[in-house]
Amino acid sequence: MRRRDLWRLAPVLLLGAATAPQLVPDVSQRDIDIQYSFTGADLLLFGAIVYPDGNRPEKPADIVVVLKGPEQSITMREKQKVAGIWVNADSRQFLDVPAYLAISSNRPIDRIAPPDVRRRQQLGLDNVLLTQRVGTDYADVVASDPFRSAFVRLRADHGLYREATSAVTFLTPTLFRTGIPLPAEVPIGTYNVDIQLFSNGALVTRTQTAFEVVKVGFEQFIANTARHPGLA
Repeated sequence: MRRRDLWRLAPVLLLGAATAPQLVPDVSQRDIDIQYSFTGADLLLFGAIVYPDGNRPEKPADIVVVLKGPEQSITMREKQKVAGIWVNADSRQFLDVPAYLAISSNRPIDRIAPPDVRRRQQLGLDNVLLTQRVGTDYADVVASDPFRSAFVRLRADHGLYREATSAVTFLTPTLFRTGIPLPAEVPIGTYNVDIQLFSNGALVTRTQTAFEVVKVGFEQFIANTARHPGLA
């Protein structure tokens, strides 16, 4: 094929690649600075749905935003009272789970997608993969497992895990926004945001963005000193 024929073919290929809608997101801050006075922060995520040729479907779309913080391994211990003394009875280690997890949507997730899609896409706290070490095995257990339930509940009590089913607001049929509250306990690291577009119960498209939580000032000096004692 001659070069001029390739140039003629290029617009056709681009047109075919643009038949699916696109998500164009952004966040109000790309860097969150943690200082001694840090009490939390509220981010704003906003975005647009770009439909090819402006052909928007008649039925409104759904948006699910999943924000995950840096991964950690955390041990949960069960306490029992023996002879009037509280002792450790059993424990489970949660491996490489998100230190922060927020799931936001424009309406209840069980109305956005059927159960099989929710499980496959890990939509909702009950469906997020939380790998545990159980003896010598590694598995994710059912949502009603006592250790898993306690783990999610404790993280939620500290504002580190949350599910908000009316937190995404459509400003127009193609423009949306949602707030992202970050509590004072958030760890430093990279936070990944996964924005998913659903229509008629199916995942249509998705895109990702990210931001950083970093220590600055005296907090950063203390952290550096702890890692490199020779600096003190």
